[in-house]
Amino acid sequence: MSQQGPLLIVSTSTRPSLSAALAVAQILPSVEARWADAVNAMSRLQPAAVLAVMDGAAAADVAAFSRHVGARKPYVPLIAIAPAGVALPENAIPMHGSDNSDRLTARLRAALRVRTLHTTVLRRLAEKKTDGATLPDTNPLDDATVLLLGRGASFPALSVALGERIAVVGALSIEAAAKHLSSRDIDGIVLGEGFSPRVVDAFLAVLAEDTRFRNIAVVVTANQPAPMQELANLEIIAGDPALIAMSALPLIRQHAFEARLNRTLRAIEAGGMLDPHTGLLTRTAFARDFATAVSQTQKSGGGLAVARFAFDPVNPRAQYDGARIISRLMRRMDFGTHEDNGSVVVVFAETDLRSAHAIARRLSSVMRHTSHGKRDTRIEPTVTVAALQQGDTARSLLARVYGEPHRAAS
Repeated sequence: MSQQGPLLIVSTSTRPSLSAALAVAQILPSVEARWADAVNAMSRLQPAAVLAVMDGAAAADVAAFSRHVGARKPYVPLIAIAPAGVALPENAIPMHGSDNSDRLTARLRAALRVRTLHTTVLRRLAEKKTDGATLPDTNPLDDATVLLLGRGASFPALSVALGERIAVVGALSIEAAAKHLSSRDIDGIVLGEGFSPRVVDAFLAVLAEDTRFRNIAVVVTANQPAPMQELANLEIIAGDPALIAMSALPLIRQHAFEARLNRTLRAIEAGGMLDPHTGLLTRTAFARDFATAVSQTQKSGGGLAVARFAFDPVNPRAQYDGARIISRLMRRMDFGTHEDNGSVVVVFAETDLRSAHAIARRLSSVMRHTSHGKRDTRIEPTVTVAALQQGDTARSLLARVYGEPHRAAS
């Protein structure tokens, strides 16, 4: 496949087998460099991606080089070929062993697609110069959500190890996992204990058949079938939960970055009307549409309701997670915004008060399955709902949802 720039292979010695595998896969050209010259080679060659063979590499060289790669734009994938359990930089995508060239090239192609998407977003941002359409520069793990499946004794420890860095959605069955995959944005899947090899194999086959999940990070933590080539970012890692989390996070980070790029691209295509953090309307666009909707409903009749989801003000991660869930699940006729105070306001078109309460309950129930941090803090917004009344204006209706809140009933 073609790419913008060569592929750089960094190692302590020549790696003709790697170069040959890349040539067979038509990922050309590739250039080799030693660790001592890695930073200079990076600046000189401007590679599209880097394969770093960690055997014998000095920790200081690896750290300095990874920082150099991570600072470059557009995104340069850094795939680290290393034994399981070796500590890697946060931006290094793990590849345990280089003997399987098919897995390596599949993972590399998936990473190069993310680079191409980043290049597209940067170009569109420069061309459009659209107000409100910007690419967040925070750590993509701040946006990431992982789906943890399991029934065994390791489930709580895995939940804590992953929850220290990212949001976790737990599922005790494959059926529950399928519902979460269809109702929210998931950046990684970790399969813990409690499922037979046949069930795991069937689940992986379903993921591989769906184009939405072929590049998602998938980590299997028990003795299971060999990795499927259709799942580019599938890893089988057994052992300590901290080790499993360490191996999973770089893959999850890349998928979360891809999701962020897609949200930004949608914001650009919407002319800056969408917030790239949440996918909801910007506050300016919401105020304009809300005033128009209230005015038209008062003239023509019909129903209109507003719900305010108030999140924990000291937990911005929960606010953005909730906002993205609402953005994904709300009806196409509805619209909302994420406000400065962290709450999310959603307008339900052609909806009475009773129906609005039902919709708000469904949205809240999805959020409650997401936990954050060691103490299993969950997203549970306080919800206020109000319906348009005769003589209401946009301001008076919005003022009512900022009245005394109540929790949506389960």
